[in-house]
Amino acid sequence: QVQLEESGGGLVQPGGSLRLSCAISGRTSSWFAMGWFRQAPGKEREFVATISAGGGFTGYADSVKGRFTISRDNAKNTVSLQMNSLKPEDTAVYYCAARTGRTDRSSREYDYGDWGQGTQVTVSS
Repeated sequence: QVQLEESGGGLVQPGGSLRLSCAISGRTSSWFAMGWFRQAPGKEREFVATISAGGGFTGYADSVKGRFTISRDNAKNTVSLQMNSLKPEDTAVYYCAARTGRTDRSSREYDYGDWGQGTQVTVSS
């Protein structure tokens, strides 16, 4: 089983930036793809970004494309989400997820078997 722990959330003004990190333990991170999802109050959890096991392939939701960047450092067993030009509608709890057993990226929530507890991101003036 993989353990995931997110960090880096907080309160930021519109137009600002935040960098989320996900620490991976329990298995070698280079064996599986990773994803970031988010859930806003009163809404279902939605896909944000995904990255393949080796880091060579990424994918983004249309709502964050050009503003967010997913990356990973397999030597340090971490995955990051750099968020720029933040908008109030980006406010949500952000979760990292591991697609254990698969190296290819996915935007489908049900493809991920292990999840972190989430970190709150609030974009407000």
